Amino acid sequence: MEVRRFMPRLGTRKLYCLLKPKFKDQGIRLGRDGFFSYLRDHRLLVKPLKSYTKTTNSKHWMRKYPNQLKGLEIKQAEQVFVSDITYVETDEGVHYLSLVTDAYSRKIMGYELSDNMRAESVVKALRRAARRRQTQRPLIHHSDRGLQYCSAIYQQELKRHHIEPSMTDGYDCYQNALAERVNGILKQEFLVYKCRNLKELKGLVKESVEIYNRMRPHLSLGMKTPDETHKRATSIREVAQ
Repeated sequence: MEVRRFMPRLGTRKLYCLLKPKFKDQGIRLGRDGFFSYLRDHRLLVKPLKSYTKTTNSKHWMRKYPNQLKGLEIKQAEQVFVSDITYVETDEGVHYLSLVTDAYSRKIMGYELSDNMRAESVVKALRRAARRRQTQRPLIHHSDRGLQYCSAIYQQELKRHHIEPSMTDGYDCYQNALAERVNGILKQEFLVYKCRNLKELKGLVKESVEIYNRMRPHLSLGMKTPDETHKRATSIREVAQ
C-alpha cells in the first residue's frame, strides 16, 4: 500500500521487484508466484483499463517525413525521441497531453497539457524536451503523421535544435508503439483519478511524470527507472568525451 500510494496501478512483477528487498530484510520468504497469489486472494490485482480516442489526423496536405527508424538499433540515450498525444478527461471536459520520450531510457523529457491539440500547444512539449537534453549527439524525432507534427511551427522547432524528423508510414500504431505505450502507462497507472478542472489536472500530471521518471521500474530497463538509466547513459557519454 505504501508503494501504491504513489503508483496505484503498478503491475505485480514491478511491485514485487520493489518490495523484494523489504521482504528479505524482514525475513519474509515469498516468491513472485506466491506474491501474485496473495494479491489475487486479497483482491489487490490491477485490472486493465480499455479506452481509445483517436487523436491523430493524418489526412492533410502538409509534408510527411520518411520513417528513419526502420532497421535502426537504438543503443544510446538521446538518440531518438518519440512523441505522441493522448486525451485526459476532467469534470470540465477533454484535455490533451503531449509527451516527448527518450526511446532508449524511456524517460519523459518533455510534456504539455492543454485544452486543445493545436500545434502551438504541442510544440511546447518539444521545447521542454530540447532544453533538458544532456548531450549534443545527432537526434531523431519520431512521431505519427498528425498535422501538429507536420506543421511549420513544429518543423521549425526541430530544425532550430538540429533534430531530424521521422514519421510513421501512414496510420500504423505499431510504428509508434513506444510513445503510445508511455501514454498508456501514465493514463492507466497514474492518471486514474478524475480531476475537477485543468489546473488540478496539471498538478496531477506533473507529479505523475516525476514519479514515473524517478520511481517506476521498467522490465525493458532491467527493472531500473528511466531517470536512473538516462543519467547513467549520459554520464558514460560525458566520460568518453
